[in-house]
Amino acid sequence: MGLGNKDVIGLRDVPAEEIRLILDTAEPMKEIIQRQIKKVPILRGRTVVTVFYEASTRTRASFELAAKYLSADTVGIAAATSSISKGESLKDTARTIAAMGVDLVVLRHPMAGAAELLGKTVKAAVINAGDGAHEHPTQALLDLYTVREKKGRLEGLKFAIIGDILHSRVARSDIWGFTRMGAEVRLAGPATLMPPGIEKLGAVVCETPEEALAGADVVIVLRIQLERQQEGLFPGLREYANLFGINRERLKLAARDALLMHPGPLNRGIEITTDIADGLQSVINEQVTNGVAVRMALLYLLIGGGGASGVAH
Repeated sequence: MGLGNKDVIGLRDVPAEEIRLILDTAEPMKEIIQRQIKKVPILRGRTVVTVFYEASTRTRASFELAAKYLSADTVGIAAATSSISKGESLKDTARTIAAMGVDLVVLRHPMAGAAELLGKTVKAAVINAGDGAHEHPTQALLDLYTVREKKGRLEGLKFAIIGDILHSRVARSDIWGFTRMGAEVRLAGPATLMPPGIEKLGAVVCETPEEALAGADVVIVLRIQLERQQEGLFPGLREYANLFGINRERLKLAARDALLMHPGPLNRGIEITTDIADGLQSVINEQVTNGVAVRMALLYLLIGGGGASGVAH
């Protein structure tokens, strides 16, 4: 069994069995990462291009390492140092890349729908590495993988997502993914940072972080995305930290064995305090490791031609 589409644009329409396949395929990929020699020839002769119109550390490095560990050739294109800076359109950039015989394109773009547009323009497989405030499917998949690895299941768990929901593509993909796998999702954040109608995605909107955190099995903290915001959405960072920041006292409201997660980068002292970010319940660094494994799994499933049982050990 493979994936139903040539592209991974979002989790909104991905069935549970496909999500399960991706997570299962990521397991042997993580074993490869933990070897002393992290290289298998699964994608030898394949070419992966990363195109980032926005700054990124974790996602970009994660995709490039995933491709290299599978022996694919990789090329990275950043908007500031390419013809994009001269006004080249996304479609023209896509056609240029396609003409070079690329097998897969990883795209991050500030416009919602950009990855879908690219997928319709090129024959190559396309993975959405974040499009505006729309979706970030690979972040949600690595979150799902991390929780399943730690908890042994996803169905029936309670997730609390706290923070800037309005500007968060991670929140949307997480809601689609967690609810698809049978979990309960609660949201909390300033009313000005809670998008109208978000409950239609299947999440429960709570009035306070305390309500969302009560008995939660997993706590996902989102950063305040100042670069996407207009002024006046909340009074100030200090007040945000006091009302919505996750600290040790608030974390105690969750289940005793609750996992603490964050997609990064962290604004320490604002949405999360350092003591818990680096504490025993935190799996933030493990999310980074698992991100490489999940992205390896996607590359393999899209251009390597197999399911979980076919991964070379």
